[in-house]
Amino acid sequence: SQFGCIGVKCRLSLPIFYSNLENVYIGNNFNALDYFRIETINHYGEQAFTPKIIIGNNVDIQQYCHIACIDKIIIEDGVLIASRVFISDHSHGDTTPKSLMEAPKQRNLTSKGPIIIKKNVWIGEGAAVLSGVTIGENSIVATNAVVTRDVPANSVVAGVPARIIKQLKLS
Repeated sequence: SQFGCIGVKCRLSLPIFYSNLENVYIGNNFNALDYFRIETINHYGEQAFTPKIIIGNNVDIQQYCHIACIDKIIIEDGVLIASRVFISDHSHGDTTPKSLMEAPKQRNLTSKGPIIIKKNVWIGEGAAVLSGVTIGENSIVATNAVVTRDVPANSVVAGVPARIIKQLKLS
């Protein structure tokens, strides 16, 4: 009842860690295993945000995943997210000298834009998806990859930062 909206046949295994669930909209047949952390941030210091997380149908999230939002995160239908994945549309400050002179906790939160994870994406164990990124349909993000730029549809990406290692052919 705390969610903005949650569909039918959804399961969240305990424990779950959350904040501001009123900004989270979840479709049908959603499954998140234990130690899932989902948070939208409405205020940070003197900053105000209007965050929104939208999760489609038939999305599965494994243990110890963390999704954090000040802007917008969209996870479309059929996405599989492995354990220990981090998805965040923001960071503490930027790399300007003024920002770097402040302690990270004192810096303003900044975002390079929404994260959009298209249909049927598989995100491997320990990966990170950072702000301003769209991951195209049917793509695979390899274990421990750090996604800092858009991923075309039907691609496999790996590495830090993630780079295309294979284009998938759909017949």
